[in-house]
Amino acid sequence: MARVAAQLTNFTGGEFSPRLEGRNDLSKYTSACKTLENFVIYPHGSAARRSGTQFVAEVKDSSKKTRLIPFEFSTTQTYMMEFGNQYIRFYKDNGAILEGNVTISGATQANPVVITATGHSYSNGDEIEISGVVGMTELNGKRYLVANKTTNTFEITNIDGTNINGTGFTAYASGGVANRVFEISTPYLEAELFELKFAQSADVMYITHPNHEVEKLSRTGHTSWTLADVDFTDGPYLDNNITATTLNPGSHTVGTGVAVVASATTGINGGSGFLATDVGRLIRFRDGYMKVTARADTTNITVEIIEDLGSATASTDFALGSFSDTTGHPTCVTFFEQRLVFAGTTDQPQTVFFSKSGDYENMNENRGGTIADDDAIIYTIASNQVNAIRFMTATRTLIIGTAGGEFTVSGGGTDVAITPTNILIKKQSNHGAANLDAVSAGNATLFVQRAKRKVRELAYNFDVDGYLAPDMTILAEHITEGGVTQMAYQQEPNSILWMVRNDGQLIGFTYQRDQQVTAWHRHIFGGVFGSGNAVCESVSVIPTDDNEYQVYVIIKRTINSVTRRYVEYLNNFDFDETDDTTFNFLDSQLNYDGSATTTISGLDHLEGQSVSILANGATHPDKTVSSGSITLDRSSTKVKVGLSYTSLLQTMRLDAGSQDGTSQGRTKRIFDVTIRMYESIGVEVGPDLSNMERIPFRSSADDMDSGLGVFTGDKEVEFRGNYETDGFVFVRQTQPLPLTILSLYPKLQTND
Repeated sequence: MARVAAQLTNFTGGEFSPRLEGRNDLSKYTSACKTLENFVIYPHGSAARRSGTQFVAEVKDSSKKTRLIPFEFSTTQTYMMEFGNQYIRFYKDNGAILEGNVTISGATQANPVVITATGHSYSNGDEIEISGVVGMTELNGKRYLVANKTTNTFEITNIDGTNINGTGFTAYASGGVANRVFEISTPYLEAELFELKFAQSADVMYITHPNHEVEKLSRTGHTSWTLADVDFTDGPYLDNNITATTLNPGSHTVGTGVAVVASATTGINGGSGFLATDVGRLIRFRDGYMKVTARADTTNITVEIIEDLGSATASTDFALGSFSDTTGHPTCVTFFEQRLVFAGTTDQPQTVFFSKSGDYENMNENRGGTIADDDAIIYTIASNQVNAIRFMTATRTLIIGTAGGEFTVSGGGTDVAITPTNILIKKQSNHGAANLDAVSAGNATLFVQRAKRKVRELAYNFDVDGYLAPDMTILAEHITEGGVTQMAYQQEPNSILWMVRNDGQLIGFTYQRDQQVTAWHRHIFGGVFGSGNAVCESVSVIPTDDNEYQVYVIIKRTINSVTRRYVEYLNNFDFDETDDTTFNFLDSQLNYDGSATTTISGLDHLEGQSVSILANGATHPDKTVSSGSITLDRSSTKVKVGLSYTSLLQTMRLDAGSQDGTSQGRTKRIFDVTIRMYESIGVEVGPDLSNMERIPFRSSADDMDSGLGVFTGDKEVEFRGNYETDGFVFVRQTQPLPLTILSLYPKLQTND
């Protein structure tokens, strides 16, 4: 019976597939984990407990699914946008953007509370936030809906429409302001939100969806945003009419209300003639173009002439617009070489539309004239079968992902700009893409394959002088079980691709290709939804400065028997955990920092929930939120309150100690484990989750009501393992405290 000290020096293999538990011959086996939950893998090799989430706000309507989309004007002007059913709300600097102050001059101790705010201009149903009230402080820091408004007063309800009963509130004394939550309307329905694609340049974002005209979201200030249809200049168009059908306009000069008569329906919408869905569609006619403003029947329309047609006589020289409610609108958009590029309408799923160079909304191809290098371009990908375009990303070339394969677009050479005469599209692989936007990471494009189960890395390979797309989930195919619904890339402080899984888990992929670190990890958020785990429905990333990128999520939970959807963000990881009052390891967390108190209020979003607490840096017994508050067992000045979550690491089966080949399948016993940690407090180690040994960090000399300093170094623990053939080591953290595992050194006996 041999005794040996094994070493697990890093965890850069991430969570391994159950199908690889017998592949101890793989080089990544010893650095992989059977379970890696709520841990983030760092490129250095350590596994660190993920930071908790900070509560920001409840979405506008928790009964409907919402999506997060980033807006990055500059490194200091970044916004997170909440796209819901026909609206957008905006977040900046960790909070929602609110409209200007409306001064409050009174609040009644009645049911419902009636607010006096002269000339408020609010409407019933508006969502407002109240702050700064003196006396009736119960109103402060909460959101309400406006009801039964008059010119100078309005009643308030909670966000579910229940009257706010102020009969037990403190009497209003003075002051206070109301701020309406800022939002704008959109045409996008709940079912369409996760099909939106977008591309941004400075303070303008272009948004596409096949059911809607291309939209342009423009920002001129924190509360100054507009969403408008893009008014394209002269195109793009379908192929020229080749039938005998003529169009006869009543005028050729620029103007509105011009009647146009078609001689027949042949050649118009496949022989159907003009349709009601053609309203808003461009038509090129002779030397100019016009827009349909009304449709009387299949051969009669009214137009606005935008550019002089040259003649008002009948002609077969016309072409219908490519973008319309009849043909469908683009599904994808990106910028490339000073052009705005669209792709994939319903009727032209394989066609790419490039704007004029430097003129993003000008689609003039200059048909019939001398072709210039900066003219707009229309190009249809040729293939043996129709494969709709799913994504486009701009790297060294333009990458196009279709349902049946991946293509590159160039000007015939790496350093040659695309022009109408040299555009070259080459197929690079045949995997096919899901209808999700890809992300650029370093020199690669990461995209989800058609079945939403595989993540592939499309990158140029000099050895084959082309692009390869290896499967990044090959060692962890289980990690995307159920499919991926959204992706976002966090560049700093670590290179991590975040993905929402269909069952509501958030999966992370630490991606440091040059260091050969490709590690998967799973994240389950605190709280519950129904009888299961809390559900992550959306993820997005924005830079907060030059050093950090912030990860936002929307989490669905059952709170006090009601479904709630909350906007939250992952707290940035503190690389210098020296202040125990700054620990952020609770989900949907809120913070208190003030004078000593035992009452923590403002926790309405966690009503009825058992919450974990960090008080002055020390753990505190759990409490249940009642009427939006909890009472602490001891006075504290700095308090963190939120939902607990468990970080769990389970190693692969140890393969050590045998004097005759592998120790796999042989009886062994781990009797001691040394865990090397960095800036950590609190950890349990054991052979299974029923036999965990908590490692002590506090001594009898330490004050039981205050926090402990973080520990860096080795802790040795007697292992509770029995003789068995597996040899797993479990490491767990359940307290709201940091844990970074650098390495594990188990000692074991192996029976040869």
